[in-house]
Amino acid sequence: MKALSRLLKSLLIPFSLLYGFIVAFRNLLFDINILSSCEFKIPIISVGNITVGGTGKTPHIEYLINLLKDDYKVATLSRGYKRKTNGFILADENSTATQIGDEPMQIKRKFPSILVSVDRKRVNGVKNLLNTEHGSDLSTILLDDAFQHRHIKPGLSILLIDYNRPITRDFMLPYGRLRESADERSRANIIIVSKAPANMTPIERRIIVKELNILPYQKLYFTCLDYDSLQAVFNEQAINIINEDWGKENFSILLVTGIANPKPLKEYLDNFSDVVEEIHFPDHHAFDKKDIDQIQKRFKELKGENKIIITTEKDATRIFDMNIDQDIIKKHLFYVPLRIKFLNEDKSLFDNQILNYVRKNKRSSNLHNIKTDSI
Repeated sequence: MKALSRLLKSLLIPFSLLYGFIVAFRNLLFDINILSSCEFKIPIISVGNITVGGTGKTPHIEYLINLLKDDYKVATLSRGYKRKTNGFILADENSTATQIGDEPMQIKRKFPSILVSVDRKRVNGVKNLLNTEHGSDLSTILLDDAFQHRHIKPGLSILLIDYNRPITRDFMLPYGRLRESADERSRANIIIVSKAPANMTPIERRIIVKELNILPYQKLYFTCLDYDSLQAVFNEQAINIINEDWGKENFSILLVTGIANPKPLKEYLDNFSDVVEEIHFPDHHAFDKKDIDQIQKRFKELKGENKIIITTEKDATRIFDMNIDQDIIKKHLFYVPLRIKFLNEDKSLFDNQILNYVRKNKRSSNLHNIKTDSI
């Protein structure tokens, strides 16, 4: 079976070569200015990746928001993946994940004071942000998942690379996971190796530094995952659990996820329980009543007197927007917030680089150097 699987996968190589040629040709058109990029007189920070699958973009965006929000008026702009709407939308207190997407909704609930917007056309999104009633006060815009969106030229481009999936050893889609050549990392000002082990050794770090071959104008940082305290999805209906107790009393756990890679969360939960059963849905899964019934059924079958359902914060955002009438779900559904933590002295160096960039590039006027012919 393994030999057959390898043979079938090898049939994808010609498609990867064709895809790689198309992407490389597109990048060349931008590089030689046949396709144009816009610049805006406002600090714009892009956060993105080269591979498909989760590299931790949302936790890194949230880190930037926390870093900047007390001193600057911050906005985020993303595509709003899998939303059921079109065009530009500025989130408000009545927005739902269906309208703006799960990740923007998560950010809006966590940071209600910032501007959260979605638009598939990023240039149009930035223009609309600047034309809102808050546009004149806006200090910086964070572009989510925008490394391939070259119609905007950000002032600072941050590229995330998963420690567990080195881009220098990967291949183009569909044979591999790369959206574009690993050589395109040269466009980034900052490269962050995410999901690194918290106890990474200096030797491991040096190996990665050498492999990535960082250019003189680039900075390299390392982050790891850091899970926060357990939170109830439905606060008023939830059973009362003191955060430390669910580990000490060895609750049985039903883990429900709709993300690209639930393995790190599963490994984390294994530290707290002898019984962790899983229901895994596709990334950005739109939960429906049938799914909720399945979750409730599996929960009832879960062994143990003390038991809870745990999901990710992103999944919790989608489930919360549903009209769930199952009290069992409302009482026992919790999520574990995910944060990122910089390794060693990287935090202070990264913070200073970001703050210096925003401070030195405060907007002085509206749009400039805009070419819309090819947009």
